[in-house]
Amino acid sequence: QVQLVESGGGLVQAGGSLRLSCAASGSVNSINATGWYRQAPGKQRELVAAITRGDTTTYVDSVKGRFSISRDSAKNTVYLQMNRLKPEDTAVYYCNAHLRRHWWSADNNYWGQGTQVTVSS
Repeated sequence: QVQLVESGGGLVQAGGSLRLSCAASGSVNSINATGWYRQAPGKQRELVAAITRGDTTTYVDSVKGRFSISRDSAKNTVYLQMNRLKPEDTAVYYCNAHLRRHWWSADNNYWGQGTQVTVSS
């Protein structure tokens, strides 16, 4: 089994910072890409940032210059550093990983359980 365990969410004032972590546990052979998504009440889930095994990154326009995604391949962990947070960043943040459990298996998609980020004005 593979689990994605997120941590680092919480309540912060506007202008503050948080760092989210997503650790993949279990049998993992390789992680092709990991992304952070968020879903606010009444809104669709959106991709916030993603990083590939080759360290290519992408960000939604609304977080460019404020958020930074990085990874530690030795720990199978991806981080989302969120700076200059705004109330509109309030959402449940989910980690998603496209990975392979064994060298002979197909790639599959996995989701974490989500972590709440609340930014007060």
